[in-house]
Amino acid sequence: MTNARYWLASASIGTMLLTASAAQAQTTSPAADAAAESEIVVTGIRGSLREAIDAKRDLSVIADVVTAEDVGKFPDKNVAEALQRVPGIVVNREFGEGERVSLRGTAPNLTKTLLNGHSVATADWFILDQVASTRSFNYLTLPAEIIGRLEVYKSPQADVEEGGVGGTINVITRNPLDLDPLTLSASAQAAYSDLSGKVDPQLSGLVSWKNADETFGVLLGAIYQKRRTRRDGLEIFGYRSFPVGGGQDALVPTLIGSTMFEQDRERYGANIGIQFRPSDELEINITGLYSRFNADNFNQNYIAWGEQALGGGGTISNAVVRDGVAVSGDIASANGGTTGFGVVYDAIDRQAVAKTVSADLDLTYRPTDSLSVHFKAGWTKANGDTSNENFMEFAGPGAFSYDLTSGRPEVSFANPDPLDPAGIRPDFGRIQSVTNDDEEKYVYFDVEKELEWGPLTALKFGLKYTDHDRVAERFATNGGVFTPGLRCNGAPCTAADFATGGGMPGDFLDNIASPGTLTDYWRVDPAKLRAIYGASTSPGNDRFLVPGNSYSINEKAWGGYGLAKLGGDGWRGNVGVRVIETKQTSDGFIIGGANPEFTNPFGGFTPSRAKRSYTDILPSANLSIDLSEQMVLRFSAGRTVTRPDFVDITPGVDLNGTLLTGRGGDPNLKPFRANQLDLSFEWYPDRETIVALAAFYKDIESYIVNTTSTEILPSVFVPGSEPAGCVAAPGGNPNLFDCPYQINRRSNGGGGRNQGFEFQVSRPIWGGFGAVVNYTYSDAKANNGDPIPGNSKHSLNLTGYYENDLVSARLSYNYRSKFFIDIDRAAPLNQAALSSLDASVSVNITDNIALTADAINLTNEKIEQYSGTRDRPRAIYDNGRQFYVGARLKF
Repeated sequence: MTNARYWLASASIGTMLLTASAAQAQTTSPAADAAAESEIVVTGIRGSLREAIDAKRDLSVIADVVTAEDVGKFPDKNVAEALQRVPGIVVNREFGEGERVSLRGTAPNLTKTLLNGHSVATADWFILDQVASTRSFNYLTLPAEIIGRLEVYKSPQADVEEGGVGGTINVITRNPLDLDPLTLSASAQAAYSDLSGKVDPQLSGLVSWKNADETFGVLLGAIYQKRRTRRDGLEIFGYRSFPVGGGQDALVPTLIGSTMFEQDRERYGANIGIQFRPSDELEINITGLYSRFNADNFNQNYIAWGEQALGGGGTISNAVVRDGVAVSGDIASANGGTTGFGVVYDAIDRQAVAKTVSADLDLTYRPTDSLSVHFKAGWTKANGDTSNENFMEFAGPGAFSYDLTSGRPEVSFANPDPLDPAGIRPDFGRIQSVTNDDEEKYVYFDVEKELEWGPLTALKFGLKYTDHDRVAERFATNGGVFTPGLRCNGAPCTAADFATGGGMPGDFLDNIASPGTLTDYWRVDPAKLRAIYGASTSPGNDRFLVPGNSYSINEKAWGGYGLAKLGGDGWRGNVGVRVIETKQTSDGFIIGGANPEFTNPFGGFTPSRAKRSYTDILPSANLSIDLSEQMVLRFSAGRTVTRPDFVDITPGVDLNGTLLTGRGGDPNLKPFRANQLDLSFEWYPDRETIVALAAFYKDIESYIVNTTSTEILPSVFVPGSEPAGCVAAPGGNPNLFDCPYQINRRSNGGGGRNQGFEFQVSRPIWGGFGAVVNYTYSDAKANNGDPIPGNSKHSLNLTGYYENDLVSARLSYNYRSKFFIDIDRAAPLNQAALSSLDASVSVNITDNIALTADAINLTNEKIEQYSGTRDRPRAIYDNGRQFYVGARLKF
């Protein structure tokens, strides 16, 4: 659907809802509404939407709210999936499930996530994300079942934790004293993933109790979810310039692969809330959360290796060049495809996990009606570990034809036969592990005094201290020793020793392949791979520290804020300032050095430590004006900051030896800082309706940008397999080479700006039907012309619902336009527009039992990525559909 159609659709639905709202506003009065509402209790979808609208109207900042039942009715299995229904928020589903959120056109690492008002540690399950080590919260460890309410702060306020240039999301868990004296709920579903063809269990439960005096309560919740997934993909790893005949050079695809990713996802966790309110003056809350996401996965990719074929003396013929890209041609490795390398096959078996744990004590003491003292202390820790990665790479000479003109890569091999493992040999292997630990300890102290001094209604002051550690380590075997040392039945292993004896599934790539796409090849047996690697012996299986991915960051932040609350007849607001000092210590390793302090098979390295401190002064002001009983105008201005990603402030360099690319950090990198203005007009014709238009402008003073340059760095290869351009390194190690790497280093560039607007309507229409519509326009630009990561210019959510005493149903459509992801392998990585149609149905069998059915990605949309332009495709992924059926019980 074109953008024009989206505009037309949202405008048409908005007009319909506005007309209905206006009609009701003309026929009822606020007094009549109040009388009706005193007699009717609205529950279900309409009740949760009403609660969210009430909360939004009462907040002192520009924000949106999602309530517990609202989340429970969505077909959403984590908080990111629920948040994508909020105006201005988009997600990506690279592995079929939303993991991170982008807010108002900013990258995910510029969104701050809080749990009950404080930071929560985060870690990742996927090894590339573990190595990247960002500040972006991974919501896979936060199941939707635990939440009572989500608050999305889009304007800053002095008493809200700093760190979100894009915005701040506060996840609030349920409290037992807010629920019935005894509340029991449970759900059980069977999950079906259509690509894997597997059926798996999804279970959750909650029990909450409070005493008759409502002074003490305990809540326990637990979840268990399993889902076996499969993702089919076509991948191009990048492009490199080669002569293609006729005296011209063109960009040739470096590697073209047909890949299948399989994963066993298992998520389980629990949360506890203990609430003690012995008097009106004192309240104590103790909360805890534990969540574990098991993420073992196996990836296979049979790849046409054009870069190595041409770099090793091979040829390209019959090339068709369009806009500087050789979109088709015939490639052979040296000597007509009989020597050198023209094909490579990667098989990667990983044991991975992501865990999050959090515990805190929250105490509020009100010695008088006008004075409140608040104390909060706690601890949170997350681990993202790939405890073992068995990586096996088979390679050999080859000749193939390729064609990219359909947008879906086509590859046909003249040799070797992709179905015969005898055509290639074990060429490189390794065992490695990656650990990533994130931990924070914190103490907050706040005092608020209510006043009656003219427009000044209250003064609030607070202090904070946080101590944050991020530690990453990577260990790997020496490939030059490990692979030749592998033995199968007493002899050097061959590719056949790893094979299953069969090919790929019959439906592999069915939904994304063109007629010429490689859709079948011999298959690696992960059990054989594990057994062969498990039988390896020292020194081949000895693991060594990989210094470029091993570092520790410590950040100590302390400071405070002062906030004045203001108000009068028909208006309210606040003005304040937050002051934070950050002390940062970065420990890592630099390659080489005049006198390296230690060496390993990857060369010599020198430990490096860098210390720095910086202070941020963050003023903010918020004003809300009641234009009438139904209309509110809000204005906000403030300054925000987001600290750099942890990997960006390390001294080391992470290298990709296959593609001769890498990524390096700078411990002196400055944070993202922005000044922002927000304006919001909100119309509440009745308690179940909102029509709102909000505009935003962010002047980002210090974008962190990518700078790419060539650096000569040491790497380990089996002699004869080193990439073109590498030369033997001095020192006598035959496996060590000096290679020209394209290194992307993060640096402080010029500024930029994000600006745009949001429009939302939520309204019951007629006879149980209702709709929620929101649209966001975000225009983001850097002053130097660099694209802004995560910015989709257009995003849209259309939700229609129907509800009566028997049935509750929703149909939700989400869309985000194309966006830039990041620099990947020294080139831009972009993603095409993404959409999803999700559905949820619940049928009430009794007052306590409901049957449920959910579906995700009903239209089976694909993820398509490219490098700068659609003429350079990078990847197409098919995650398939997901279906859930089950029952929900509540007593």
